[in-house]
Amino acid sequence: MENLILRLKEEIIEVLNLEDVKPADIDENAPLFGDGLGLDSIDALELIVLMEKNYGIKLKDPALGREIFKSVKVLSDYIAANRTK
Repeated sequence: MENLILRLKEEIIEVLNLEDVKPADIDENAPLFGDGLGLDSIDALELIVLMEKNYGIKLKDPALGREIFKSVKVLSDYIAANRTK
């Protein structure tokens, strides 16, 4: 599970072009949106594409996205339980 969390942090940094951010800078329990990492709705779309491309997970319900993207930890738990690749 720790490997998946680290990999997710690296992928988030790469996909969202978060310059000057290292995986260690991202608290796995901090919110991805708002006060935490400060992501926005466009970033959410990028994360949805990342999940589909890298893990074979398609989000059909936008409300579910709000729950899944609470933190890196919540996201990694969801991916671990639902990934198809």
